[in-house]
Amino acid sequence: MRVQICLDAVKKAERLVDALRLGDDLAVEASRDGGVRNMRLLRSTIAANDQVAAIAAIHALAQIGDEEADVVLSELLSSDQGFIREHAAWAHSSRAPRAGSLGRLIGLVSSGGFAAMLAQRTLEGWAVPAPEMVAVGLESALLGVTEPARRYRLVETLGLVQHSMAASPLTRIARDAAEEQTVRVAAVIALGQRSTEESTSTVLQEIAQGTGLLAEAARLSLSDLSEATGPVATEVPAARETGLTVAQLFLHADIDAELSQAGSGDNGGIATLLVRLGDALVAGHEDGSQTDGSQVPVDRVLTLSRGGLEAAAQSMATLAEEQTGHLYGRVPLLQGPLPSASAWPLRVAARRGIHRILRSVGHVDALHLRMADVGSLAAFDVARKLDIPVIFTAAPDPHAVINSMDLAGQLTRENFGEIDAVEHFWFRARLVQRMASNAAHTIFFPRPNLENDMKQLVGLDMAAEPNRHTIVPEGIDLGVVDHAVRRAQEHAAGQQAAEPLQELAELLSALPQERRGLPLVISVGRFHRVKGMASIVEAWANSDLRNTANLLLIGGNMKNPSADEREQLARIDSIIDPGERAAHGLFLPGHRPNGTVAHWVAAARTGLPGFAAPRGVYVCGSLKEEFGIALLEAMATGLLVVAPNGGGPATYLEQGRTGFLTTTWDTSLLGNSITEALACAAAETTEERARYSRAVVEADFTVEAMARALAKVYSDVHHADVELQRELVSAP
Repeated sequence: MRVQICLDAVKKAERLVDALRLGDDLAVEASRDGGVRNMRLLRSTIAANDQVAAIAAIHALAQIGDEEADVVLSELLSSDQGFIREHAAWAHSSRAPRAGSLGRLIGLVSSGGFAAMLAQRTLEGWAVPAPEMVAVGLESALLGVTEPARRYRLVETLGLVQHSMAASPLTRIARDAAEEQTVRVAAVIALGQRSTEESTSTVLQEIAQGTGLLAEAARLSLSDLSEATGPVATEVPAARETGLTVAQLFLHADIDAELSQAGSGDNGGIATLLVRLGDALVAGHEDGSQTDGSQVPVDRVLTLSRGGLEAAAQSMATLAEEQTGHLYGRVPLLQGPLPSASAWPLRVAARRGIHRILRSVGHVDALHLRMADVGSLAAFDVARKLDIPVIFTAAPDPHAVINSMDLAGQLTRENFGEIDAVEHFWFRARLVQRMASNAAHTIFFPRPNLENDMKQLVGLDMAAEPNRHTIVPEGIDLGVVDHAVRRAQEHAAGQQAAEPLQELAELLSALPQERRGLPLVISVGRFHRVKGMASIVEAWANSDLRNTANLLLIGGNMKNPSADEREQLARIDSIIDPGERAAHGLFLPGHRPNGTVAHWVAAARTGLPGFAAPRGVYVCGSLKEEFGIALLEAMATGLLVVAPNGGGPATYLEQGRTGFLTTTWDTSLLGNSITEALACAAAETTEERARYSRAVVEADFTVEAMARALAKVYSDVHHADVELQRELVSAP
C-alpha cells in the first residue's frame, strides 16, 4: 500500500518541483516493497498520460529486485517515446548487468544524444563486474556499424572497458588508415587510459610520429600514460605555507583573459565571472587583502574551458611551468562547440581532459563547481578519484525554471517528459542534489527566502549542517564599468567617441531619422529561452514601447546560431520581420567583447549624440536569475533595471528606486515594468539616483569582495581536508 500512497502523492502534487522530490520517496518505498502488484501498478503508470508520474515510476521500478522488473525495464529501452528510453537507460545503472538489455543499451549509445550518455554510463558501470560481456557486445556492434559518428561513440564506450580484451580492437582501430579520423582519435585517446598494457606505449609512439589531429591525440595519450605510471605521493599532506591552487571550470565557453567571445553561444555571465574572479583571487594574494594571519591565500587559479587537442597540449605545458597567477587550461572535447543542453554526450572526453590537467599541475587544493552541466558531472567524478575537495555553488536550478514554466503553463504533467528530453530537468535536479550533498562545502547566492527555497525546491536542509554552507553574493569589476561610463560621458559632452561608441553609432545609423531621439532599452545575454530575449521583444513590440524606445539586445551568434539561438530568433522574426528590424528600432548585433558591451550599456545611460537619448533602461527577461552579473553591471552604470521577481535580484534591487521586479514570463507585466522604468528615468533631473545605484553595488557586490569571501572558504576547506587526511592516515 505504501507504494500506492507514494505514487498518489506524486500524481496529486500541486507543483511539478514537488512531484520530482516525491519521486524519491516513491523509489525508496518501492525498494522496500516490491511484489507483482506494485510492479503492475508502476507499469500501468508508465503507460499513462502523466509524464511526471511515468518518469517517477521508471526509477521506482528500478529499485525492485525482481526478474520481471528487469524485463519491463529492458522493454522500455525500445519505447517509441524518447524520454521513456532515456530514463530506462538511466534506471538500468542501478541494476545488475543483464545480457537481455545489453544490445538495446548499445543501440542507444550508437544513436547518440542524451540517451547515449545515460546508456554509456550504465555500460561503464556494468563493465566492472562483467567486462567480457560488455566488450564482446561493443565489438560485435562495431562489425555492423559504418557511420563515423556512431562508430566514434561505440569506440569511446569500448575504451571504458578496463579489461585486456578491449585493447586489441582499440589498437586495430587506432592503426587502421581506412578508418575515419575521428574514430581513430577515439581509439587513440582510449589507449592513453590503459597503462597496464605494455604494447600501448609502442602503438602511441608510432602514431605520434605523424602529423595532424591523430598525432596530436597520440602525444596527449602518451602524456596520460606517463602521468598514470608516475610516482604517487603517500605522505601525510601538509598545510600549504605559500598559497593554494584552486580550479574552476565552465566547458561551454571559449574563456580567455580578454573575454573576447562574451555573449556568443553559452559565453555569458559565467565566463565573465570566472575571468574577473580568478584575477581578483590572485590579486588579493599579492596585495595581502585575502589573509588574516590564519588564512592560507590563493596564489594560483586554474580556469578550465574547452579547446582543441593542440591548445590542450600547449596549456598543459604552461600550467606545468607556472606556479602562481591566473592560468587557463583547455579541455579537448573532440567535437565542435555544443550548447550546454546538448553537450552531455561529451562526458567521457570532458572527464579525461579535466583529469589530465588536474593530475599534471602538481597539486590542486580545491575544485569549485557551479553548474548542473556535463562539465560539473565530469569534474565531480575526477575530483573524487583524485581526492580533491569540491566546493559547489548550489542554486535551485533547474528547479526554479521548472517552477516558473509550471506557473506560466508552459510545463505540464502531459508534456513534462517531452520537454525533459530537451532540457534534462530530472537528471540535472538529481545532479544538484548529489553534488550539494557530497561537496566539502556549498556556496549559496542570496535569495529572499533562501533556506525555505532550498528545502522546498531542492530538498536540501541548510540548517542541518550550517558549518558546511556559506552565502556569497556574486561581484563585478567596477573598474571596467567606471571606465566605460567616463568615456560615454565624455562623448556626450562633445569629445570624440571611443572605438566601441563609434561602433554603436554605426549600428544605430540604420535608424530612421524620427527614431534617433528615443532612449535605448538594452539587454545583454545568451539567446536562450531561459534568458527570455524573445520575451523582451514581444513585450516591447506589443505595447506603446515600440513607439517610445529603441531596443538593443546584445548576445548570441547571429552568423552561425545554435539550436537555442535559432529558436529565439524564430520567435523574434515572427514579431518583427528581419528586414524591417532597424526601421522599427530593433537591433540584434550578436555577441561583443566585454569591454565593448560595457561602453554600450553606459551609452544607454548617457545617450549617444545624434542616435540615442539619455536615460534608457536595462532589462533582464530571464525566467529565473540566480544572481545577475549583467544586472549588477547595469546598476553600477547608473541605469534603472527591470528584473525577474524571483532569485537573487530581489535581494539587492529596491523596487521603484534602483529598478523594478516583475513576472518576466508574463510579457504584458514585463512590458508594463519597462514602461514604468522608462517613465521614472525620464523624470529624473539629477544624478542622485544613478549614484545611489552604483553605491549599492560598490558596498556589497564587487568581485574583490566576492574573492575575499571565497578565499576564506577555500582556506577553511583546505585546513579541514588536511586534518581529515591526517586522521585517516593515523587511524589503526
